[in-house]
Amino acid sequence: MACYSINEASSMKNRKGSLMTMLNGQTQYIRSIDLKREQISSYQQFPLHLPVIRNFEELKLHPNVTYIIGENGMGKSTLLEGIAVALGFNPEGGTLNFNFSSYDSHSNLDEYLRLVKGVQRAKDSFFFRAESFYNVATNIEELDKEPLGGGKVIDSFGGKSLHEQSHGESFFAAFTERFRGQGLYILDEPEAALSPLRQMSMLARINDLVQEGSQFIISTHSPILMAYPKAKIIQLTEDGMKETTLEETSHYSIMKQFFEDKNRLFHHLFQ
Repeated sequence: MACYSINEASSMKNRKGSLMTMLNGQTQYIRSIDLKREQISSYQQFPLHLPVIRNFEELKLHPNVTYIIGENGMGKSTLLEGIAVALGFNPEGGTLNFNFSSYDSHSNLDEYLRLVKGVQRAKDSFFFRAESFYNVATNIEELDKEPLGGGKVIDSFGGKSLHEQSHGESFFAAFTERFRGQGLYILDEPEAALSPLRQMSMLARINDLVQEGSQFIISTHSPILMAYPKAKIIQLTEDGMKETTLEETSHYSIMKQFFEDKNRLFHHLFQ
């Protein structure tokens, strides 16, 4: 039977307590996001003219999963990009170690965001952007041509070139192989190349990672992804942002109407 000193036993108890606190969602890596209004002299230029910025309210994040939703043009992707860049991520995505630029088109919103962090620090992190994941895959191949010691980067994505897979397969390889738990994951429209079945599989993966102490910030149009239990859904509108439920979103109601009475909708659409 193993014997431990009082100090060793106390240390083990503290480590276990810290892990259980994380798994129970009592701490989080990013607690809230606010705007540095004192640094803004005008809201006339992009991205400050976007409705979400003009009417910004302190955004308190869920310890596990926060969804940012809204119609096109409301500023979902710009907001997520600003959050990610403020945290040190490459604007086109990847881990905090990725540093490349295919086309420098990101906004300077990060300069005006104030992020309040939790007491815990994420052991893993990733910024996933559907529209630029191809560029991340290309950068991985370039890095692996001349690896600087250690294994190849692609090994952490399952070992198979992301360019030799379909978009959906390469997306899912990132979620299943690269995401390791106890992480902060910022995902911009991850459903873009995923079938409904894959989206449900992604929900299962999100749940696994949440149970391992992870926090997600996700922008999406998918009612399937929004259905994660107890998540916080923040909807962006012309009037600003508000917390809502899955059933109250237009995404859900439109899909529900379509499948319950698609002929009626077709009648109005095709007139």
